[in-house]
Amino acid sequence: MAVQDKPSAGKEEVPPEHPFVRAFLSHLVRERRLSAHTAKGYGHDARVLLELAQELSLHDLQAHQIRRFIAHLHAGGLGGKSLARMLSAWRGFFNYLVRDHGFIHNPCVGLRPPRSSKSLPKALSPDEAVRLVTLPGDDVLAVRDRAMFELLYSSGLRLSELIALTHDDLSFVDATVRVIGKGSKTRVVPVGSAALQALRAWLEVRELWHSGSAATLFLSPRGRAMSPRVVQSRLKAWGIKQGLAGHVHPHMLRHSFASHVLQSSGDLRAVQEMLGHASISTTQIYTHLDFQYLAKVYDQAHPRAKRKPAKA
Repeated sequence: MAVQDKPSAGKEEVPPEHPFVRAFLSHLVRERRLSAHTAKGYGHDARVLLELAQELSLHDLQAHQIRRFIAHLHAGGLGGKSLARMLSAWRGFFNYLVRDHGFIHNPCVGLRPPRSSKSLPKALSPDEAVRLVTLPGDDVLAVRDRAMFELLYSSGLRLSELIALTHDDLSFVDATVRVIGKGSKTRVVPVGSAALQALRAWLEVRELWHSGSAATLFLSPRGRAMSPRVVQSRLKAWGIKQGLAGHVHPHMLRHSFASHVLQSSGDLRAVQEMLGHASISTTQIYTHLDFQYLAKVYDQAHPRAKRKPAKA
């Protein structure tokens, strides 16, 4: 059954495009200057609300009914992020109706969607990570790529941090790299011996490409700063060549660094500092990876971990 837009008696069919929705979309495009694509998304979410409301008047909707709608969508398989977006759209829709159409309250105020389940970041095993960064070949491209990937894995850098590095950020004496991370916060991270060796090899041939126009540590063959997309495509291609299953991306090396250091040391605070996380809660996700690794080792090693096959 369709929804009417006023609380007065006499239930009428909602037209194909509800007038409130049509007016709301016009407001989004003309007043808020949102793109047509974004406005289309808001329109979809507003229509979902109308469909859920059925014969109920938008004027009379209360918070408990909105909660029921959210619960219904959640039960139907809609995830926390999608529900958060939809609830935000409904909240904006009602704000508009309060401002321009005489509605007296917004039933979405103060409501929160169900929490999204956090998906664990994918990390390589130690053997896979070593195989990925141990690249064959001594041409300039291979030397550069080896240095980039060794540094990503050695120090847990973000891709944006890697491509912004300059020669001055490296210290071979201290075996460290100075990184400017999120929020323009500077941190100093240790660099392993394998990465230092790969970086020395790269610096010996870097001048072949250096035209003087780019100060960044890693360069393209034209002497320009590296773009994120190029680094991603190079790592993906090397992952295939090195026989790794699945899509390999730069952030996977950061995840692998964090997981492997935590497995070896158990020092969550140190990993937090090296990753540049503002909150320890962000780093704690790697404790789940550590547990998964330990559980896998247990299943493989403990004589009582595996069920014995049933006797015939």
